[in-house]
Amino acid sequence: MQIRDLPYSDPGDPDVRSGPRFLIWLGRRQLGGQLRSLAWGLLHHCAIAGLPLAVGLAVQAVIDDSGRDLVTAGVLLVVLGVLIALGDTMLHRTAVTNWITAAARVQQLLARRTAELGSALTRRVAAGEVVAVSTGDVEKIGWFVEALSRFLAAATALVLICVGLVLYLPSLGVLVAVATPVLALAVLPLLPRATRRADLQREKAGKATELASDTVAGLRVLRGIGGEELFLGRYRRASQEVRKAAVRSARMWALISAIQVFLPGVLLISLVWYGATLARDGLIDVGQLVTVYSAATLMLFPLRNVEEIAMAYSFSRPSAQRAVRVLSLRRTTRPPTADTVVRRTTRPPTADTVTPRGDLYDPVTGLMAPQGLFTAVVCGDPDEAGRLAERLGGHAEPHSGTRAEADETPEPVPSVLLGGVPLDELPLDSARTAVLVQDKDPVLLSGTLRELLDVPSSGAVSAEEALAAARCGDVLDALAQASVDADGDPMNTRITERGRSLSGGQRQRLALARSLVTDPEALVLDEPTSAVDSHTEARVAAGIEQLRRGRTTVAFASSPLLLDLADRVVLLHGGTVVAAGTHRELMRDEPLYRAVVTRETEDETASPAAPGGLAVIDGLRPAPADEEMARAVEEIEERA
Repeated sequence: MQIRDLPYSDPGDPDVRSGPRFLIWLGRRQLGGQLRSLAWGLLHHCAIAGLPLAVGLAVQAVIDDSGRDLVTAGVLLVVLGVLIALGDTMLHRTAVTNWITAAARVQQLLARRTAELGSALTRRVAAGEVVAVSTGDVEKIGWFVEALSRFLAAATALVLICVGLVLYLPSLGVLVAVATPVLALAVLPLLPRATRRADLQREKAGKATELASDTVAGLRVLRGIGGEELFLGRYRRASQEVRKAAVRSARMWALISAIQVFLPGVLLISLVWYGATLARDGLIDVGQLVTVYSAATLMLFPLRNVEEIAMAYSFSRPSAQRAVRVLSLRRTTRPPTADTVVRRTTRPPTADTVTPRGDLYDPVTGLMAPQGLFTAVVCGDPDEAGRLAERLGGHAEPHSGTRAEADETPEPVPSVLLGGVPLDELPLDSARTAVLVQDKDPVLLSGTLRELLDVPSSGAVSAEEALAAARCGDVLDALAQASVDADGDPMNTRITERGRSLSGGQRQRLALARSLVTDPEALVLDEPTSAVDSHTEARVAAGIEQLRRGRTTVAFASSPLLLDLADRVVLLHGGTVVAAGTHRELMRDEPLYRAVVTRETEDETASPAAPGGLAVIDGLRPAPADEEMARAVEEIEERA
């Protein structure tokens, strides 16, 4: 696999039983590149190992006053120099190719798993951990794959050099052969402690980065409540912890580096002293001493590869374990039932066979969204509403909002049915084509507005119709003013990352327009108008109802403006549907529904009505300034 051939058409099915098994699987997938790198590494190291022999011949030729031997040694040095240059160049090329292709393979695997799980991933694994795995951990895993072939070449060269020295000059070769394993393994006992300190530094740096990111994201609120100094002090303390952890980690790596310099120095001094003694006594020639000394000196170079592979493995093993934690997560799927197989084989082969149509039904809560109707769902628990919205999209989350360990076996949850077909039995692409879920915090990717709305769709709804239904007229005007085109076309205006240049309501309406463009069989909206004012909310609700008329639409909301336009309203309490009807019927007959929609407390429900026959609604009372500040600080602290 060459870099120009990336990305992989199929990155493969990884072994996610453990971190080391994942590294072994990755190495096997890179076997061709590893063998090429090994071959060039052997050429490089063996050519280096031949230098002492050529130098020794040259020295002995000068001593013996032999011009022919001197010319032979010179030619040999030239040939070895060419081989060293060629081997080093190709070794670097193939090793870096292994690194890049291995990292690309891991990134593709992570991207595929992220796309498969969707937003359910962040409920199983922290979002920061996913980012860390796809950046720093991928580099460490690639480093191990790249260093593996160079280590094998270096280890083979070391064995050949030691055997050659023992055969060439046993009196000094045995000393080198005995000392080489000691030099290679001397720092291994220190690596686990150094790795733990490096992991601690990485963990503290990640927390400091998250704190800084959350502070920047909530900077406007912080300035409003005067909390800038509070969070600045927290970041300073976190930064100092990172600095202390980095110093402790650097001390350990400095000790390892010192040992790597001290022990080879001891070997070379001992070798020179003992060899000089033998040469003085006439037991060996000066050229032989120079040859062995040069070989021992050049052995320090392949020895660094032994130390490098130990460091690479100590860093990549926890990184691989974190990658396995993400890659081991699976979408909850079940094999098709016999009834489903019969139903599919007896129906004619139409488009409905791939994308089912019909009522959307959740057997867990009893929620039924009839085909072609606008169904609103009222739930007093926002987290419960979010989990139900994800389940309606075929992203079952068996763990109620908790982050489950990857090795835990989740309990099976009955699948949501669309037209009687379980979504879990459909391929992922078909399930997402059938049911689209827009959560309460949609993300806008950077790019032009035209690119934002260029999504897979049925083609029945144009971008202009979707923008009009989402009431994005003021957003288009603002984008037209910011457009760099002469004609001021807002569709060509770039939207910054996550839509930070827009207000919350503008971002929400653009995300709604993007969802409307897709025109899925069933559209699930979680609080689609929570960030707009009441006037805009009424217009947006009317736009959704008009554009989606005749199509299955489910909206999680508690706004009377939107609920009044729904064909059917369902009240969810305690994870079960407890009432269904129109908004006006439920307001009249269901006290629980009325309390959720009007935000009445138990005391206010029992108290007499205010003058004019209107109940006093706690949600409309202005909260004291100190309560507003306390809530804002609490929200930011939770994010941090």
